[in-house]
Amino acid sequence: MKFRKVINGLRLFAFYSMLVVVSLSIFSCGNSDDKTNKKEKKITKEPEFLYGICIDSMDVEIDTIKRNQFLSDIMLKKDINYNVIAHIEKNHRKVFDIRKIKPGQRHTFLISRDSIPTPVFWVYEINRTDYAVFSLTDSLTAWLGHKEVETRIEYAEGVIESSLWEAMTSKGYDPYLTLKLSDIYAWTVDFFGIQPGDTFKVVYENKYLKEDNSCIGIGNVLASYLKNSGEGHYAYYFEQNGKGEFFDENGANLRKAFLKAPLNYRRISSTFSHARKHPVTKVVRPHHGVDYAAPTGTPVVTIADGTVIEKGWDKKGGGNYLKVKHNSTYTTTYMHLNGFAKGIQKGSKVKQGDLIGYVGSTGMSTGPHLDFRLCKNGTYINPLTFESPSAEPVKEENIAAFEEVLTIRNEELGMRN
Repeated sequence: MKFRKVINGLRLFAFYSMLVVVSLSIFSCGNSDDKTNKKEKKITKEPEFLYGICIDSMDVEIDTIKRNQFLSDIMLKKDINYNVIAHIEKNHRKVFDIRKIKPGQRHTFLISRDSIPTPVFWVYEINRTDYAVFSLTDSLTAWLGHKEVETRIEYAEGVIESSLWEAMTSKGYDPYLTLKLSDIYAWTVDFFGIQPGDTFKVVYENKYLKEDNSCIGIGNVLASYLKNSGEGHYAYYFEQNGKGEFFDENGANLRKAFLKAPLNYRRISSTFSHARKHPVTKVVRPHHGVDYAAPTGTPVVTIADGTVIEKGWDKKGGGNYLKVKHNSTYTTTYMHLNGFAKGIQKGSKVKQGDLIGYVGSTGMSTGPHLDFRLCKNGTYINPLTFESPSAEPVKEENIAAFEEVLTIRNEELGMRN
């Protein structure tokens, strides 16, 4: 009996001893891990970069270019040698011509924290995304850099009460979206015919700087829906043959052979007519054009690709005028111009939307306007009722891919086929 008690006592002692050892091991391991983690935290501290340069051992001084300030003014304040300034001005023009620095643009000195602080780099921000870095020591090198940009897909919608511009800005959307939509629908929608109650929906790209999450502008519009006077107009961005264009839901190209109008006008002061009483001569005669009333100096663009075949003064009352031949079928004439765009001459090749002149009141005119005329096979036709032919539609071999894009964009617009 005593022997059995002794054995049981030994077993209990061994069991408790083992518990103590295990406990010590566990706590010991835990303490060791804590110490290791603390060391790892110190070791794995991420270095800080600015403009692609590690600035852990540098001070950063940010400023903006002042009016009438030159590179020498900026550098001499930092006691930078004249030779360094001259080197930057002469040898790095291919990187960035320092003579083109602009007031208001940000620039930065990166300064070493040595016993004597020394400017090591100078950075000039060309725009929101691009910058030029100039080394101020050693090899005096220079290079261009680009900030990281993130593209996000965003959505805008609204009801138009007075204008598309007002509808955009009242909801905090970038008003540049209005210009984007004006370009997309230039061939199909008269934006001066926008009415209260019309609606819009847009899926588009917005670009942000990763460094501070600030918005730097709009990318592509990916899809849009504009309801104007009860009629819905769809637009889908699709790339084929390496070129992105806008198509409707049936794959027809929204870009036409001709623009809807050659300018942004305030009103149509006179329409196409075979018998109109002239406002100056009071004589009834044909008016084979459309008069677009607009302020003097309003830009006038060509409605299609072509060649300038006439430029000069119309003795019959048209004042300064241009005539553009677009192909073997169509020509357009632009009259009463205040002046011509720089470089426009007889024989000049022009692209659709190119600036060719400015609204004026030259010749026989009662006020500033553009008399615009469209001729088909030698006969004047009414520009307001003319149906322009479309550009190339989605090709047969690309229809399946286009329909996939259509499905995705319609979901984003909140619509279904």
